[in-house]
Amino acid sequence: MYAVVLHEFGPAENFRYEQAPDPVPGPGQVRIVVRAAGVHAVETKMRAGAEGELPPLPELPAIFGGEVSGTVDATGPGVDPSWIGRDVVTARSTPGGYAELTVAEVDTLNLRPAGLSHELAVAMVGTGNTTLDVLDIARLVAGDVVLVNSAAGGIGRLIVQYARGVGATVIGAAGGPEKTDAVRSLGADLAVDYNQPGWAEVIRDWLGAGRRVTAALDGVGGEKGRTALELVGRGGRFVTYGSISMDKIVPGADELAARGVTWIDALDIMIARHGDGTTGIDYAARALAEADAGRLIPAVQSFPLAKAAAAHAALENRETTGKVVLIPRR
Repeated sequence: MYAVVLHEFGPAENFRYEQAPDPVPGPGQVRIVVRAAGVHAVETKMRAGAEGELPPLPELPAIFGGEVSGTVDATGPGVDPSWIGRDVVTARSTPGGYAELTVAEVDTLNLRPAGLSHELAVAMVGTGNTTLDVLDIARLVAGDVVLVNSAAGGIGRLIVQYARGVGATVIGAAGGPEKTDAVRSLGADLAVDYNQPGWAEVIRDWLGAGRRVTAALDGVGGEKGRTALELVGRGGRFVTYGSISMDKIVPGADELAARGVTWIDALDIMIARHGDGTTGIDYAARALAEADAGRLIPAVQSFPLAKAAAAHAALENRETTGKVVLIPRR
């Protein structure tokens, strides 16, 4: 098979598209012919060798990719052979998805709904799964004024759709005219470019006197995350679910108490919730069902598997919209 292999941590150009041994499914595993592999922002940090609030760095050489949609073509010992030929999707914790073939534990598999392409399915099993987790924690309701950072991203655009669906007022912040146009197309009441100075004042002016953000959802961190926190009014909540900037916002207890704002670290809650692996597959099933029913629709930006380096570079440079997916050659 061909795979994208990392031999040395560093820039995206370190990826090599090369031949690798075909994986063999072990006990409790299936082998999958990969039709679409999701690219996660965390993987760009790990590829660069960053450490911190990230999974442990893999031993090299390594094949990245935990999110896969494809067709089972072999089963390992102890696995029902009727899995062969089924279209499945998985967001397992083990890597190996940036390849034409990969293996996965059978208990991490969901069947791909017939109404979803492999690209949409892999977007929902990873990004959609996380989105539902965040939304369960944030508890958005009708009447909320919701600020969504990175609103044109994979998770952000799904949050915008959900918030509109429950009757909230939605403010989407994203970088650049193309992305703010995408946010407007999702039905956001206000789309702002957070790469422009004064974007917080644009939001305050639009809300008017006496009206404030009641819930800010941020996966960006850094200055943009701090600004989102400052826009939350008394009694509101600031929900964080990661920090793509690698600059996590940790509000002080005194600041929160003085302002009457609740900080919810959704990422910590999710890690505790799914630490034993028993609930993640249920969230994935819910996410797939939401997309299959047309209630949450992800955007997908596809790259050929051989162009994984370009996909990582585009994601790092904030040049992508929606979920980035790699497509192996047919």
